[in-house]
Amino acid sequence: MKLTSYRRAIVPGVAALAIALSACSAGNEGDSDSGSASEGEALSGTLQGGGASSQEKAQNAWVAGIQDANPDLTVNYEPVGSGDGRANFISGGYAFAGTDSALNDDEGELTSATETCGGESPIQVPAYVSPIAIVYNLPGVDELHLDAATASDIFAGKIKTWDDPKIAALNEGVELPSTNISPVHRSDDSGTQENFTAYLAEAGTWAEEPEGVWPAKLGGEGADGTSGVVGAVQAGEGTIGFVDHSAAVAADLTQVSVKVGEEFVEPSAEGAAAVLGVSESAGLTDTDMAVELARDTTEAGVYPVVLVSYLLACQTYDDAETADLVKGYLTYVLSPEGQEAAAAEAGSAPLAEETASEAQGLIDGISATE
Repeated sequence: MKLTSYRRAIVPGVAALAIALSACSAGNEGDSDSGSASEGEALSGTLQGGGASSQEKAQNAWVAGIQDANPDLTVNYEPVGSGDGRANFISGGYAFAGTDSALNDDEGELTSATETCGGESPIQVPAYVSPIAIVYNLPGVDELHLDAATASDIFAGKIKTWDDPKIAALNEGVELPSTNISPVHRSDDSGTQENFTAYLAEAGTWAEEPEGVWPAKLGGEGADGTSGVVGAVQAGEGTIGFVDHSAAVAADLTQVSVKVGEEFVEPSAEGAAAVLGVSESAGLTDTDMAVELARDTTEAGVYPVVLVSYLLACQTYDDAETADLVKGYLTYVLSPEGQEAAAAEAGSAPLAEETASEAQGLIDGISATE
């Protein structure tokens, strides 16, 4: 893969988020102040990537923390959604991609990505853990509790008004109006959507296959990207949707507390991070750190409506410049400074030290065929 090839075959989407990158090896060999490539030199050039729109705030934070050290380096991250991010990585449109849904081989994605990466398995490492917030707009109702079964019925269109007995039973003492419920979902192929429907299927009564594309037969209002869902929920009375927690906080949207065991848990970075402790590995190769999330957990304090946001890269690139840029950028993302910056800006949960170290070991192996 050559950097020049990354201008081709990009799936249409949101305009590129152009960001200046620097200090890409902040985590290499424990030297967080080096601000340079593995050879100790500052980086320069252009790196093309994109994918999960939920990563946009984190991408801004990562860049804001390192933009001074390498002023001649630019990264373009296009928040086009996880599905298009994976597709563009596979087509050669992106040197790296962000996705909230792990690369798998159900539709030949892993096989295709391996071909793109010169016959080697792609690298898939976690970038952070983030809560998915169920958000709503219902004047006069400032606090709402839901369990997975009731949320499933709402988004499937089976529960149609806010004063439905199933909702009322979970919200004693709350005066619920007879307002019609207007569910909002993603119109694009979304990793957030796949993770949310996986939660409904595993912990609730969702009868559809969890996937990034919304089942057309269920109806509801479709909106493009995280910002589209936020806007649709804000614009309509009686609306309910799901977005990355950071987007919900930034837009001041009211968030649902979900039932876990016998308690109701609000979205939080701490609660989201806790779910990893009860989850298992789902990696398909030695360079894949995907996790099978325990979304149906009943552990106290765990917030189970989460996504693990991943970054995709190749082990080997055709030219040294691309290899250095990808390696340097992902190294900063995984560094303590990068993780803390994303946590502050995006409300994500920083990776555990052991997880970050394992991921960095894979990134350290990125090289060029030249």
